[in-house]
Amino acid sequence: MAVRVGVVGCGYWGRNLVRVFHELGVLCAVCDVDVALATEFSSEYSVPSLEWVEILEDSSIDAVAIATPAEVHSTQALQSLQAGKHVFVEKPLALHSYEAEEIIALANQGERVLMVGHLLQYHPAFLALRDLTEAGKLGRLQYIYSNRLNFGKVRREENVFWSFAPHDISMILSLTGEMPNSISAKGASYLHKAIADVTNTYLTFPSGVNAHIFVSWLHPFKEQKLIVVGSEGMAVFDDMKGWGEKLQLYPHRIGWREGLPEPEKGEAESVAIEQGEPLKIEAQHFVDCVSDGSTPRTNGAEALRVLKILEETESILAEQRLGGG
Repeated sequence: MAVRVGVVGCGYWGRNLVRVFHELGVLCAVCDVDVALATEFSSEYSVPSLEWVEILEDSSIDAVAIATPAEVHSTQALQSLQAGKHVFVEKPLALHSYEAEEIIALANQGERVLMVGHLLQYHPAFLALRDLTEAGKLGRLQYIYSNRLNFGKVRREENVFWSFAPHDISMILSLTGEMPNSISAKGASYLHKAIADVTNTYLTFPSGVNAHIFVSWLHPFKEQKLIVVGSEGMAVFDDMKGWGEKLQLYPHRIGWREGLPEPEKGEAESVAIEQGEPLKIEAQHFVDCVSDGSTPRTNGAEALRVLKILEETESILAEQRLGGG
C-alpha cells in the first residue's frame, strides 16, 4: 500500500522528520502551532499545512509522526489512534507509564502500528554491534557502559537523564534482552536545584550483566560512546568517529596462567558497516511496518520498558534531593 504520513511538529527535530518522510515519498501534510513555520515547510515540500484537527479528520492520511513537546505526546498519540491512524512518536512515548499502557492498549485494540523514535536502534553501527553480540563474537556479556556528554542543550522542562539517556537505555535493553532487577543512581544539580545536570545510573540484570549510563550537558566536549565488554572480546560504538571507525572490535580477553588472571590483548579492528542515515532508516522501518502490518523494533512495549527505567531513576534522584543526598 502507498502510505501517506502527516508530520506534526516542525521544530528542532520535527523538521528532520519532515525531510526524511518527504525523501521517502510519503509526506502528505505538515502541522505546527507556529503557522508561519508550518507554511514555510508546506511551501518547501509542496504539501498542505493543516490544523491538528484537520490531520485527525482527513481519512486519506494513514499515519501521523509526532515531534511535538514531550508533555503532549501521550495526548496526541491517543487522539491519532482514536482517529484510526498509525502512529510514530518521538521519545518519550509518554511522561508516565500508565499513559503509555493506555496508548499501547488502544493501538493493539485498533490493530494500528505504534512506533517510538529510539533512533540509535536504527544506527547501522549499533545494528552491527547487536549482530556481533548475538553471534557470540564477544562471548558472554559482562558489562556495558555508555557516555552521552555535551555542553548543552540545557533544558528546563526535563533533566539531563530524561533528555539524554533514553537512547542508551534502549540500546542496553536491546543488547541484554532483559529488564534490570536493580537500579541505583546519583545526580547533581548546578544550574537549577530541581533539575539534574549530571547523572550516573547503574543497572544490574538477572543474567549477571551490569551496566552504567553517564550523561551530562555540562561537559567540555561532545561524546557519544557505548562500550560492551564480553568474556571473549570488547566492542566500542563511538558515534563521534568517521564511518570507518564508528564500531571497533577489541579481541581482548583474560587468560589464566597458574591460577592467575592475565590480560591477553589483541589488535583493534574496525567492523565494516554499511553507511546510512539512522533517521531515514528509522522512518523507512515505520513505513514498512504500516505497509505490511509488522511489529516495529521500537514498538510500544519497548518504549514502556525504557519509560519504567526513566521513572524509577527519576524517583531515586527525587529522593536524593529531598534527603539532601
